Amino acid sequence: MKWIMLPCIIAATTLVTQLPILAQPLESSGVSAGRQVAETICGNCHEINPMISQRAKIGPRFEDIAKLPSTTAISLKAFLRSNHNRMPNFILSSADTDDVIAYILSLKRQ
Repeated sequence: MKWIMLPCIIAATTLVTQLPILAQPLESSGVSAGRQVAETICGNCHEINPMISQRAKIGPRFEDIAKLPSTTAISLKAFLRSNHNRMPNFILSSADTDDVIAYILSLKRQ
């Protein structure tokens, strides 16, 4: 019984020491990559980063898109994969699409 308790205590101690790291909000690499893709591809027409004051753009701000109740990962994926009437038709890789969606959704929480 004593030998079983020791590994359990070590495992519990290890988990407790890692909790502060796990509890911290992370800007995932997807969010950061998504912001970079958005700035490169979408930045001519949309205000991408709400922290940086930018000139007036043709399209809506990404922050405004994020805060719409209808904005979800599924709705963004469907929009980004469909033809656009008022936007240039661009082709994003699946990874870039997921990253841009992660970035837009991160703006919803700000």
